[in-house]
Amino acid sequence: MSDRTTPDRETREAEAEEARAAHEADREPTEEEEAAADELELDPDVAESYEDMAERGANQEGEGRIP
Repeated sequence: MSDRTTPDRETREAEAEEARAAHEADREPTEEEEAAADELELDPDVAESYEDMAERGANQEGEGRIP
């Protein structure tokens, strides 16, 4: 879609209401779902990358830093 539109007041109010709504899980996981999650193997490369990014974020300085 190449045409830009501007949201009307009704749309902005609906978006604001949605942003204020509680964001919670609709239910607890079942025992089968928990067991399946516990059986998953973590990819070591992904885990290492996560740790690297967390460390970089914690040590970030300058304009883009989030206090």
